[in-house]
Amino acid sequence: MTGELAEAVVDLAAIAGNVERIAGATSAAVMTVVKADGFGHGAVPVARAALAGGATWLGVTSAAEALQLRSAGLTVPVLSWLHGPGTDFAALAAAEVDVSVAAPELLDAVAAAARGTGRTAQVHLKIDTGMSRHGATAEGWPELVAWARKYEREGVLAVRGLWSHLATADSSPYGVTAQTAAFAEAVAYARDAGLDPELLHLANSAAAFTAPHTHFDLVRAGIAAYGVEPVPGRAFGLRPALTLRTQVIMAKRVPAGTGVSYQHTHVTARPTTLALIPLGFADGIPRGVDGRAQVLLGGRRLPIIGRVAMDQCVVDAGDSDVRIGDPVTVLGPGDAGEPTATDWATWADTNPHEILTGIGTRVPRRHESKGTFTADVRVEGALPFPHHGRKRP
Repeated sequence: MTGELAEAVVDLAAIAGNVERIAGATSAAVMTVVKADGFGHGAVPVARAALAGGATWLGVTSAAEALQLRSAGLTVPVLSWLHGPGTDFAALAAAEVDVSVAAPELLDAVAAAARGTGRTAQVHLKIDTGMSRHGATAEGWPELVAWARKYEREGVLAVRGLWSHLATADSSPYGVTAQTAAFAEAVAYARDAGLDPELLHLANSAAAFTAPHTHFDLVRAGIAAYGVEPVPGRAFGLRPALTLRTQVIMAKRVPAGTGVSYQHTHVTARPTTLALIPLGFADGIPRGVDGRAQVLLGGRRLPIIGRVAMDQCVVDAGDSDVRIGDPVTVLGPGDAGEPTATDWATWADTNPHEILTGIGTRVPRRHESKGTFTADVRVEGALPFPHHGRKRP
């Protein structure tokens, strides 16, 4: 670190390698999901690394995220999937961004925007197969399909894809089987109604490795691309890409009976050395992990004690000789014994996604490549890898 109190170092070679491993597990094409600023890793650098690793699509949540990729010069296919009535569908059509639609009202808005730009909007219709979040219900699917077919005949939009999202791919094959069957029914209905989508996609990170019958034409890899194993208790050779590092900014010796941080939720049981690190819940350290969470300091895992504050937290260093400026690894791949994002998720009773995306914006990201991938490669225009897709069933 040079002048910074903390930094998040992102290994782009790990991203590329993870995507290559995902691509090797399927005959379908791979979409890398780079929403939420690339799960906190930096959307544009991650996108370039993922494309170098074999992805041929990028996925985002919002119009703003999609247009950021286009502004960076990335011209590969992009799908944006969460929109409201105020979305600028004209800007998305002009930027040749595919959009997901799950309601006739939004399909109307997409069609109107396409007419205004003189372009044919590319849409993916989403069916809710059991997630009970976004997506048309089985009852609403016929109306959505009918309107999409109408607009296709008018030439204002093309249904490029049909898709859904799995709820239990990391835990229950029975749920996956039921959702896959529901998806197949929705696809059959759409085809009978005259739609001929180029892409069917259902699989997420967990299903990419465990449920090949869900792969269809495209798998959408989110957390796996960042090196977090998507199925608890199973390892697929992924490498975590982000390391969060900081330093000790204060060290003090205190006697037994010393209360630590707000409300003195921790009181020292013996004389000990307290090390202060300049990261708190505004930087992504969960507030309620005192007594459970650990960091790597001086080659040892040491516990965070006392209430985590907005900007800082306290580490119990015991009898270690700790000095101001000593390096601290908060999380990383685990190579040196440091905690991983999965460890932090366990301590905070959440998932690694929340840990990674919660690392605050005041923590600068530094991108490097520890492997053969070159961090500043620009992937524009033609796709750098062959299409991994297979023919539709």
